[in-house]
Amino acid sequence: MTQLLAALRKEWLLQSRAFAALLAVLVFGATALLLFSFAVGPNYDLLRGNAPGFLWLALLLSSTLTLAESFQAEMEHRALEGQLLLPATATAVYYAKALANWAQLTVLGIAMVPLMVALYDATMPRPLALLGIIALGAAGLSAPGTLYAAMTQQARSRQTLLPLLLFPLVVPVLIAAVKATSLLMLGDPMGQVWSWTLLLVAFDAIHWSLCGLLFGRVVED
Repeated sequence: MTQLLAALRKEWLLQSRAFAALLAVLVFGATALLLFSFAVGPNYDLLRGNAPGFLWLALLLSSTLTLAESFQAEMEHRALEGQLLLPATATAVYYAKALANWAQLTVLGIAMVPLMVALYDATMPRPLALLGIIALGAAGLSAPGTLYAAMTQQARSRQTLLPLLLFPLVVPVLIAAVKATSLLMLGDPMGQVWSWTLLLVAFDAIHWSLCGLLFGRVVED
């Protein structure tokens, strides 16, 4: 636990110094939402119906930017090797990085919600539940995204390779997140939102446990 807290403190210091990068990713996500609204046109019913899917698609596209750069500081200063030489386990390093990425993606998702409401005339009858779904979906993206970011950190085309590896793996997470978000925003007469939420929690548990176990093999190789 001490190792994890020390690694988390390091990640917090790195994230606090990268506010400009986070703002740039937010602008990218907002631009994606704007382009999606132009593609649909002035059909408000269609805009409202597709708003949950467009929100998660914008967050997915934005996540590739922030995840691809999550190990940039470690690459530049060879800090990852130094961390592993210290009495810090690879598991602690992974979970600290994954938690930092999860927090960043959650903030991005929450920040894009007001823009989605303005562009798509969407309603939020249960805003706190929506924030919980965004947090769970961001967790499902950050866990495998952190692992694949470590795998591709040495590749010159890591920003291209990362989406190719990540997107197929997170399709079930996106389906559950989009469905749960749609039920929250558009109505849930059959009471299905909890089933999709539990499915999302199950995917998160699988990803966070397996990726934590595999991270040590990735960085050692």
